[in-house]
Amino acid sequence: MAISRRAFGLGLLGAAAAGTGGYLTLKDRPEFRGYLGNKAHLFGFIGGEKQAFLADPDVVHALGGYGLELDARVAGSVEMVREPALLGQKPQFLWPSSSIMVDLARKNGVSIRNDQVVLNSPIVVYTWGPVVEGLKKSGLVTVAAKGGYNQLDLKALLDAILAGKNWSDLGIDELYGRARIVSTDPNRSNSGFMFAGLVLSLMSGDVATQELLAQHGDQAKAIFRGMGLKSSSSGKLFDQYIAGGLGAEPMVVGYENQLVEWALADPARWQRVQAGAGAKPEILYPRPTVYSAHPLIVIDPAVDRLLQALTSPKLQELAWSKHGFRGPLGTVAGDADAIAGVRPAEIEAVLPMPSADVMLALLAQMEG
Repeated sequence: MAISRRAFGLGLLGAAAAGTGGYLTLKDRPEFRGYLGNKAHLFGFIGGEKQAFLADPDVVHALGGYGLELDARVAGSVEMVREPALLGQKPQFLWPSSSIMVDLARKNGVSIRNDQVVLNSPIVVYTWGPVVEGLKKSGLVTVAAKGGYNQLDLKALLDAILAGKNWSDLGIDELYGRARIVSTDPNRSNSGFMFAGLVLSLMSGDVATQELLAQHGDQAKAIFRGMGLKSSSSGKLFDQYIAGGLGAEPMVVGYENQLVEWALADPARWQRVQAGAGAKPEILYPRPTVYSAHPLIVIDPAVDRLLQALTSPKLQELAWSKHGFRGPLGTVAGDADAIAGVRPAEIEAVLPMPSADVMLALLAQMEG
């Protein structure tokens, strides 16, 4: 059937209106900005524990909707805010693993446009089944009434380490020699940095101040001196823990999300580990612990779009459901029981970190 000129004209007009409406709809939706050709290539440094998150195809696709492509290079959280060799590369953003790093960045002359906590993960202790059972017998590990997760009396463990106690003294006959716990280098990596602050506060009996540092800094230093060689990366230390097993790495400090992410990355592998006859990975939540906040430090205005994307419901849900990161307030976005018995929905006891000035003085003391 022939189409009249009038009908054809009305059809073109309708199509144009629909196209215009669609364009305006996309323009008003930041998550679709990339489809309009409005792209930004951003360069910055991130903590290694977020590398798998940003490499996730679902995350890459979601960021692509915002028109974002990232050149995100891994660096230690302490290094990225202090090292001239890194800051001299003119990063547009920094994404360390502690809010204190924002203050340290300012002290080192970084021109910060904005900063906002995007993710959270509590500091935990990774260990193995026989260690947990032994520490339960000696009273250092208890089961939380709410959530059913394993809580570690970290102060009692640190006292035992300082006293030179053997593993057998703590009820763990499977291990030989003196009890020890290992973290990353606090002068390079954030998990070690956060653990150093927690150790100092526990030794002090309160959130550490300059006065308490003067009294108890040597105790904190002794804990770290006893660790021997320390990794510069939380990711590397976790890999050493998984690969080394009970004998090589009995207790290491890390982020809660690391084992969650490892399990979610290969559910069949996780099931095999759980069903196997050997020692199984376990998480202990220090009571109290500290939250490792992950603030995005915006240096270039173009990074505002990245901050908007990372705080969106979609990216927050991906961060929790696939990589184990909690939200800005320590909350969860999605199913908290995806890995039963590993990650509670709520952490009961959390201690604030000492101030940036106290932590800088502690780091200097440890370097000395």
